[in-house]
Amino acid sequence: MSLLRTLPARLVSLRARLQGPAHDVFALSLRLVFGWQFFLTGRGKLAHLERTTEFFASLHLPAPGAHALGIGLLECVGGLLLVAGAGTRLLSALLASTMIVALATAHRGEIAADGLDGLFAAPPFPYLLATAFLAVAGPGRLALDAWLASRFDRTCHAMHPPR
Repeated sequence: MSLLRTLPARLVSLRARLQGPAHDVFALSLRLVFGWQFFLTGRGKLAHLERTTEFFASLHLPAPGAHALGIGLLECVGGLLLVAGAGTRLLSALLASTMIVALATAHRGEIAADGLDGLFAAPPFPYLLATAFLAVAGPGRLALDAWLASRFDRTCHAMHPPR
């Protein structure tokens, strides 16, 4: 049987094995480390908004002032929410998209010059990997998202018990 035919089943099996305590600890670790770093970088962007705007303008991003403010807020507030595990999948997807833009703009030259070595060495790359993982695999059970889901599930069953 070809690898492409068995790949979906293997991925489902891998996901089932990763959804245990190891996943919870790994996801918590990623959320704490990368969420805090996003908070710090977002706070820096907001504290130096004029400099951030100038940098975004040098990258030829449209509406650099609006982007500087928006990305700063996303990283600052989103990083704190990521630490708590609130809105993890959505925030991770949004933050991953900003890392893709950072790689395609601010680090384009390094990646073009060094290929995969340049990509892997670029500072946004680990952030992209972490946020992509969290967007796909979720925050784990040690997160506000999981607690809210369990509370919401109990409330729904109390109001509408299964038959």
